[in-house]
Amino acid sequence: MSKSPSGKSIIANFALSASEADSDPAQRLRTQPVARVGAGVIGATQRTLSDIRDERDRLQALVAAGGGLELDPSLIDPSPFPDRLPDDTDGVFEEFKTLIADEGQKISIQVRTHPTAPGRYQVVYGHRRWRACRDLGIKVKAILTELTDTELVVAQGIENAARQDLSWIERALFVERMDKAGIKAKDIRAALSVDDPELARLRQVCRAIPVEVIETIGRAPKVGRPRWVELATMVASQIGLLDRVRETLSDDKVFGLPSDERFNRVLGAVKAKTVALPDRIELRSAAGEVVARVVFTPGQVKLTVGKANGDAFSTFLRAELPLVIERFLTRARKA
Repeated sequence: MSKSPSGKSIIANFALSASEADSDPAQRLRTQPVARVGAGVIGATQRTLSDIRDERDRLQALVAAGGGLELDPSLIDPSPFPDRLPDDTDGVFEEFKTLIADEGQKISIQVRTHPTAPGRYQVVYGHRRWRACRDLGIKVKAILTELTDTELVVAQGIENAARQDLSWIERALFVERMDKAGIKAKDIRAALSVDDPELARLRQVCRAIPVEVIETIGRAPKVGRPRWVELATMVASQIGLLDRVRETLSDDKVFGLPSDERFNRVLGAVKAKTVALPDRIELRSAAGEVVARVVFTPGQVKLTVGKANGDAFSTFLRAELPLVIERFLTRARKA
């Protein structure tokens, strides 16, 4: 498949980005919407990411070629895989909407046919332009492609990689939603251009901190991976800390703060309540005899039982471990 005539990379050609293309007149493409195209970003499970990027360049060339497709915004739904949290203020969006009202929509959005609602569509990218046109009561210019769920999330991920304006926790939530939808790990990695360790960290945070709590904190654009992982690790390691997080966020004064500050208040409250746990303990009988010793290190628990009870305890533990794990998982689900 050939690249667009300009020969630019996908990052350079990603002019369909709402935050850049519609806000900088020098960067705008003075185009008309194009007619329906075939399967846009296709075969995400069979094609390489390079192929997908080539396809994005091809769509860019189609935009430049012109055509005609305008849709009623009321017939369009957002992507089933949200990748953004609400902004702390609507001021920036209102300015963006004013620009659309004054100068019109210069860059088409991309939509796909709704998979379950005939006659409706879903946004692949261009949510801000769609929202602006909907609020203004005008039709939205669009490119219509046929995408599976997997292809859609890869297309969103490529656009977000080009813009690089999602906060770290928004990326984590995007992973959470893809996981729930059954998107394969290799396609999630392709969508976000991450490796296995980073994917594990993104998942770790959403497994330790409920989604509704993250959404209450907000996008926290200045808070990166280390502090989110720190918060998740502390919440997962000690019972009751999640209640402390919710209590902190319920304060009206905290709720009115910007999202970065809300996160700082939560982290501070958790640190203040964290109790230092011993790194080693001795388990004794009623008579005071040391039966076993336990050593705790990050990610590891080492249990040593004396020779007198070793064999009997091993037999007992084999039988009881499934019940212990089930109790742990039940408590974790209730936290």
